[in-house]
Amino acid sequence: MSALPATAAGGARKRRSVMGTRRWVAAVFLLPALVLLGALVVYPIAFSVYRSLFDASGNGFVGLGNYGAMFSDDAIRTALKNNIIWVVVAPAVSTTLGLIFAVLTERVRWGTAFKLVVFMPMAISMLAAGIIFRLVYDQDPQRGVANAVWVGVHDTFAEPAPFPGATPRPNADLRPSGGGSFTTRSAVRARGGASAANLPLVAVRQDDVQDAGRAAVARPRPGKITGTVWLDFTRGGGGRPNVIDGNEKALAGLTVQAVKGGQVVASATTAADGTYALPADKADGARLRLPAANFAAPYNGVDWLGPTLVTPAIIGSYVWMWAGFAMVLIAAGLAAVPRELLEAARVDGAGEWQVFRRITVPLLAPVLVVVLVTLMINVLKIFDLVYIIAPGSSLRSANVLALQLFQSSFGTDVDEGLGSAIAVFLLLLVLPVMYVNLRRIQKERRR
Repeated sequence: MSALPATAAGGARKRRSVMGTRRWVAAVFLLPALVLLGALVVYPIAFSVYRSLFDASGNGFVGLGNYGAMFSDDAIRTALKNNIIWVVVAPAVSTTLGLIFAVLTERVRWGTAFKLVVFMPMAISMLAAGIIFRLVYDQDPQRGVANAVWVGVHDTFAEPAPFPGATPRPNADLRPSGGGSFTTRSAVRARGGASAANLPLVAVRQDDVQDAGRAAVARPRPGKITGTVWLDFTRGGGGRPNVIDGNEKALAGLTVQAVKGGQVVASATTAADGTYALPADKADGARLRLPAANFAAPYNGVDWLGPTLVTPAIIGSYVWMWAGFAMVLIAAGLAAVPRELLEAARVDGAGEWQVFRRITVPLLAPVLVVVLVTLMINVLKIFDLVYIIAPGSSLRSANVLALQLFQSSFGTDVDEGLGSAIAVFLLLLVLPVMYVNLRRIQKERRR
């Protein structure tokens, strides 16, 4: 058979791509994808840029006015500041934890089970994770896990008040003396070597006196000023004010102080029957004070979702979800690291920290960059967690650009021009990160 003419061969090469496929066939297969890409990506971007140049009604051309308004609005500036915090903190913490988990789980037999547990939150939607952490961060320690743990640790080292919320009986000798403490109006006197000073209280919670014993009348003791602190209330009625009746409860564990000239000269703690005793030589002529520590409200933990901590709290929930993602990718890269290099470094006398810092991390650098870039793009679009976890009182403090975009476009004060400007600005923020990622992919291909 004769060979094809050179012109015919050249024409065949022109009609085929490098892979040997005719270009019109490739175009037919690519056309549906190109149509979808244009309809779902290119057109919305072009329309957002166009719409950002008009006012809220869409009729008045304002040019770059919406972009100027965007940077002069306090809410949007807060959102931008929070986005910077998100981009810096969330990917770095997630990647660091993923690296630590990946390295450590290689050394334990149950590492696979641990990886499964850490990666499991990735199977949960952002909506479900937001609901979970809204409950975790609940202010009430009875419902919020975070505050239940925090309050438990706090109460281990700090003794709670014995009778929170208790107050003196109205028209009694005790009066508020500032800071939650109560002080008697009159000074106590030791007559004949002994005296009694009773301090009745009310508004004590039933749970706090459920196991309390009966109050006893303090007996005179030589050289002592004695008295009783009790709950001046009889269930069912019938009790007499300022008098210790038979069934009234003793208030044990209260601190009673004798104060002269603003200085505490003596102190005592009430016994199981509510009685106390102060040395007469020091307390004579002093006023008695029940300090605020006796009545302080129970410690309720930290306001995790308050304006100060709401953004770090939400970042914590994000790290809980995405640290597993980082761990899996880094573990895959770690499996490809040549063990010979690690063993050679150990043989040469390098410690584990030196092996990790000088060999493991540099060899994992491409994987770490992939994880960081992916998470940075992800947090720039964060919306679900902030919208669900942050309560209404702290939503402004936790605001991010994606949430502000939603509020400006579909909230109470709808301004689609401003919303489109925020969308374009978000796109501009993502583009440099995407460019870095594309450059990295190109370098990998050249290798």
